[in-house]
Amino acid sequence: MFDIRKLFGIAPKIENDGSFSPSPVALRLATKSKTNYDHKVYPNPYKGSQPKVLMVCCEESNMTMKNGKRFFTGNHPVEMFVPMLHLEQAGFEIDIYTPTGKPAEIEMWAMPQEDDAVNALYQKHNANFENPHSLSDFVTNSMNDESPYIAVYIPGGHGAMLGLPENEDLGNVIRWAHAQDKYMLSICHGPAALLAAGLGDDKNTFVYRGYKIVAFPDSLDKMTPLFGYLPGEMPWFFGEKLLSMGLDIVNKKADGTCHKDRKLITGDSPGAANQFGVMAAEALLSTVSE
Repeated sequence: MFDIRKLFGIAPKIENDGSFSPSPVALRLATKSKTNYDHKVYPNPYKGSQPKVLMVCCEESNMTMKNGKRFFTGNHPVEMFVPMLHLEQAGFEIDIYTPTGKPAEIEMWAMPQEDDAVNALYQKHNANFENPHSLSDFVTNSMNDESPYIAVYIPGGHGAMLGLPENEDLGNVIRWAHAQDKYMLSICHGPAALLAAGLGDDKNTFVYRGYKIVAFPDSLDKMTPLFGYLPGEMPWFFGEKLLSMGLDIVNKKADGTCHKDRKLITGDSPGAANQFGVMAAEALLSTVSE
């Protein structure tokens, strides 16, 4: 049967493994060939080898929609690399982790192909994305007062909703970071992973209960299947679950807003990546200069 969605470019693209990536129209609306990265010179960058940033990436790439179709996802490259550029420019080394040490999954269909800074950073870290550290090993062997990390960074992309929100090791890391007064950095769908800190606990003990954040709105995730960004309705909505845990999501749109509440820094979308990176880098620099 003829699919009129293909005629208008709003049919999701089927991949070789049977999963779906966004439609041509969705890609034109939601991705760009260059990012909003603004090369910033930090006047007093950090010069030591520690502390560092612990970056948690997803290792799963297929989200099954309510209709059974699989969305080909991962971490969003703009939300990964633009903040990384700022953190490195500010002098901070970044260690890449996935739950078990499997390769990090990246939404390569969202890669800004004409952005030289982003592509150079991707090439620099590609081997680390292919062979990341294991979060499980870190929790078992290295999560202690001597850890070199000043912050935990969870980038966005729908992949942040796969495996991370129910990962006990990540939950331990988030609670440890909060107890140690470390920064938590997360953008777009990344805050979904904060749910891991509430596994098995009463919501009243959730470490970020009462905090304000910005994140990608559930309302937009409910709309994106209409133009083929997603191949069907989402299996669940992370904003609803965060609200039920006592977090306050203060944005209604995805317009590039960032927010800092104590040591939790969040951004709402790829459009927030540059300012989110600046805010994170400046916050970490202020900590090491104290």
